[in-house]
Amino acid sequence: MKNRLQGMLETGLVIVGSEVDRRRIAEDAVIHIGCKVLGSRTLICQGAELGQEAPVTVNNCFVGPHVRLKGGYFENAVFLAGAEAGSGAHVRAGTILEEQASVAHTVGLKQTILFPYVTLGSLINFCDCFMSGGTGRHNHSEVGSSYIHFNFTPNQDKATASMIGDVPRGVMLDQPPIFLGGQGGLVGPCRIAFGTVIAAGSIYRKDQLKPQQLVFDGGGGRGGSVPYTTGIYRTVKRQAINNIIYLANLVALKLWYAFVRRRFIGDGFPQPLYDGLTETLNVAVEERIKRFEAFCEKMNESKRRYISQMGAAGDSLVRQKAQLYDHRHQVAEVIQAYTDRLDRHANDAFMAAIERGIERMGCQYLQVIHALSSADRETGVAWLQQIVDDVTERIQSLFPALTRSCK
Repeated sequence: MKNRLQGMLETGLVIVGSEVDRRRIAEDAVIHIGCKVLGSRTLICQGAELGQEAPVTVNNCFVGPHVRLKGGYFENAVFLAGAEAGSGAHVRAGTILEEQASVAHTVGLKQTILFPYVTLGSLINFCDCFMSGGTGRHNHSEVGSSYIHFNFTPNQDKATASMIGDVPRGVMLDQPPIFLGGQGGLVGPCRIAFGTVIAAGSIYRKDQLKPQQLVFDGGGGRGGSVPYTTGIYRTVKRQAINNIIYLANLVALKLWYAFVRRRFIGDGFPQPLYDGLTETLNVAVEERIKRFEAFCEKMNESKRRYISQMGAAGDSLVRQKAQLYDHRHQVAEVIQAYTDRLDRHANDAFMAAIERGIERMGCQYLQVIHALSSADRETGVAWLQQIVDDVTERIQSLFPALTRSCK
């Protein structure tokens, strides 16, 4: 006898593309009437549910166990166990929702990575972001409804990814949550420390590197105008440094997946889901390199315009722009050289702690990470932070005119 899912697939109540490998759709997955399953790489694991509230289209997505995609369009994204997305979602390439991360209705994501438990409200555009923080479902980082991450500049570049939390400490699932208040926005690229609360209604344009702070937009209703010429870039240091640090964190996450996540492959985290996770992270790295190179590509013309307008051919800003332009393609080479031999960057002591946890609790990722001792956490954080610092230093050495105070 056919199960319910097989019957729906065969009768056309669910549309399945001819390229889809039906063996990659779990028999106990629930796919409601009107959904479309496309893409040869699509994977739908046990207990997943698609289309509870509205039709869902998934195209080359990796949908983990007990994931609930309630309605919307999902393409080239990864959802790990227990992740959720409300109806009206529009989720595009390079997006990863780790365990129990969730977004409410009408949320747009692209090149976005949310660590476990991170929660987004409704009516949100949150592209080109990384966010971590929080320790569980009742103590999680959150973005309030009607929030936007501004990821395109008047100079027409997208070197604007924001790092909200970080990878080295975020993976340990023991950091204070971050709260971005609703009806507000963040102007990328920003770095926001753990424990930060940005008041509702604030459009925040700065880095907040001191943890546990309440911050808000100064506002005051003041207005005015100043001369502005698109493409001049009157400062590039902060934008360049934040892009470099974002990339370095993604490299650290790449190693975390290679050395730690890989050890949890099993029934609840099958090999194809792991493959999709690592492939999507690689897409995220490639996207950030592409956007940074495009930003640097503008620096030659920007330098010319700046000198023409300001007459300051020898100042530090001109040198920064010249170096960014001259060495723009070497960033990819630095990252490739660093990741070519991942085994050089392992930490045996921390891997042993992970193995001990797996022996006690099995392949239960969240439980094993939560159970790590303080000493083991410190070892893991130091390992990942060293990767971030090392990659940052190597990339920044290409551009010595930029400040070296990157942390």
